[in-house]
Amino acid sequence: MSVGPAMPAASGRAGPGVTLSRRGGIGLLCIDHAPVNALSPAVVAALDAAVAAFEGDSGLDALLVHCAGRTFVAGGDIAAFDAPDFDAAPFNRILARLEGSRRLVLAALHGTALGGGLELALACHYRIALADTRVGLPEVRLGLLPGSLGSQRLPRACGAELALELMLSGRMLGAEAARAAGIVDAVAAAAPVAAGGADAAAQALAAGLDFLRTLMARGAPPRRLSERPVALAGLPADFFAAVRTREAASFTRYPARAAIVRAVEAAATLPFAQGEAVEAELLRACVVSEPSRALRHLFFAERRAAQVPGLPAGLPPRPLQAAGVVGGGAMGSAIAAALAGVGLRVVLVEADGAALAAGLARTQAAARHAAARGRLSLAQAEAGIARLEGALDLAALAGCDLVVEAVYEDMALKQQVFARLGRVCRPGAILASHTATLDVEVLADASGRPADVLGMHLFSPAGAMRLLEVVRAERTAPEVLATALALARRLGKVPVVSGVCYGFIGNRMAEAYLRETEFLLQEGVSPQRIDAVAQAHGMAMGPCRALDLAGVDVAARAVIEYGKAGGLPPDPAYRAVVRRLYALGRHGQKSGAGLYRYAPGERAPRPDAAVEAICRALARETGVAQRAGIGEREIAERLFYPLVNEAARLLEEGVASRPGDIDMVWTAGYGFPDYLGGPVWLADRVGLARIVAGLERYGRERGNAFDYWDVSPLLASLARHGGRLSDWSMAGAGSASAAGPWPPGDGQDGTPPKH
Repeated sequence: MSVGPAMPAASGRAGPGVTLSRRGGIGLLCIDHAPVNALSPAVVAALDAAVAAFEGDSGLDALLVHCAGRTFVAGGDIAAFDAPDFDAAPFNRILARLEGSRRLVLAALHGTALGGGLELALACHYRIALADTRVGLPEVRLGLLPGSLGSQRLPRACGAELALELMLSGRMLGAEAARAAGIVDAVAAAAPVAAGGADAAAQALAAGLDFLRTLMARGAPPRRLSERPVALAGLPADFFAAVRTREAASFTRYPARAAIVRAVEAAATLPFAQGEAVEAELLRACVVSEPSRALRHLFFAERRAAQVPGLPAGLPPRPLQAAGVVGGGAMGSAIAAALAGVGLRVVLVEADGAALAAGLARTQAAARHAAARGRLSLAQAEAGIARLEGALDLAALAGCDLVVEAVYEDMALKQQVFARLGRVCRPGAILASHTATLDVEVLADASGRPADVLGMHLFSPAGAMRLLEVVRAERTAPEVLATALALARRLGKVPVVSGVCYGFIGNRMAEAYLRETEFLLQEGVSPQRIDAVAQAHGMAMGPCRALDLAGVDVAARAVIEYGKAGGLPPDPAYRAVVRRLYALGRHGQKSGAGLYRYAPGERAPRPDAAVEAICRALARETGVAQRAGIGEREIAERLFYPLVNEAARLLEEGVASRPGDIDMVWTAGYGFPDYLGGPVWLADRVGLARIVAGLERYGRERGNAFDYWDVSPLLASLARHGGRLSDWSMAGAGSASAAGPWPPGDGQDGTPPKH
């Protein structure tokens, strides 16, 4: 039905973002706090006033809670968790008053109802959702548990097993699945909506009024989830113990996961009020935990990364309908599959028929693999494959809006490709290089149209890694940059903008990390020991295993190209290991041997004594002294401290705009542990003075003929003045920093932490 203008109740606007009006005998409580109706402290205070106005208006027979704009409440105000006086109790008391009302209270949902939004809905007696609504409690992604009785009410709505799964995964449910689970009571058809979602809000309001009037007409009583027991039927008696055993490995790194299990167990075994007290205590502990602080830092870093210095807000991107990909290797085929999967027509170009056939086959396999992993439906994958075609000449790209070059890391070859693309592609077509290290300015010059050129560096495996590093060259047009950022979001990636330098943000830092990895190998440390230390300190994969997976040949060619450009130090030992392995045909997992060996058809790495022999021989040739007794602490510090030093240099040079951009690159693209916040955030916990002292110590002990251990002036200055690298900006220095261990639980005896 259509909904006319609402007549305001006596209370009218209750405060910022909240109004109470009336439609006959029904109160309409509307939250209108763009962009996502987040529950800021001001909104909570206004909500309190609106509920009080409803409670004091005896002329209202029921209350409908709804939201303006594109979505229902999509969560709390994350910044509020850092306030010293943070307290969930005021909002929780509002929810108790809504649930305790003797008059019917209904929530009408549209868009998403997440976190505090779903908790608000669960406190209402009934819930209706538009068909395209999604609901969830994703607090675990911030290192938290639901703190407004979601851990107590959701299990009472849908049972302990599903509630636990939703809270531990943070995943969302669609409206029909939520109805089947008992989380919402009814689903209303959703008509197509205009951009911005205003029509969806009106549809939700209309559906809510219809449903509420139906409930009132049949005399439906208030239903309070707090009075309902948690369904445990069909679950074994040791259900919670079994969940703890299954999840135990993650509890130290992600304590919120243990808190969620404990809270849901309390919901199932204790009266509601006692469960509420358990949840409140667990929330207080999670809010101040280091993993939650780190994850909240990354939450804000991801959002700030979208605010690119020098790029006007709201600049429209260029339209993209057709794309070309030059090179059908592992990354080129993955890029082609991703572009086709989001609706673009894609032309894949290779040098000969055999290479093209192989590239098309890889692209089709990548699309179907994405469907098998749930990243898109099988129908979407097949539709994307249907939009794919192959060609043997770059002239086939003349009509494309975007062309991504993904050939080998060979500057001369890439220059040839860009020179030809500059001639054959239509005016305004964007020319992007997938280079991981090479100078995008040189490629821009080669194209003859530098305003259209930028870098777009996806990370391997492209389907799984969230990062897209966007490289802005000096003459890249603003709308070209805006288009790349919009495409990244369309692909489901996190875009981070980098300036031009060797390796950009990610691989520039990785160069220092791998430099020390290879020196340690030449000094006699085995690949498996280096990887074990890196993984004990949280890395998803150690550097040696990562080199094998990405391709030793790829890494070696990048080093060789860097040498051609005059970038290598005059040190024969520098990155000598990958160059030697490449020369020996040990290209990594794909060739069956790299820093490890691999049985045919298997991906599991196996130690290979031949690698240690190769490294011993290299050490003799390059003059590196092999050493016994290199401890885990030294390995960890030599991997991590140069990483931080290089991060500070990137900020000094303006290659990275913000410290948070660096942390996003490393957590979203390199497997750096998110619960540690990224290398910059972690550096502040370790203590910058400790890192500077370590860099200086290794410079003295190992010698510094090639400036490997020179301390960044920025890092040295912050360490002297007690600043925080994660707070630093071009506008001024950061605040005081307290030194701490890396990571939590790391003792002073060099033993790795236990996780």
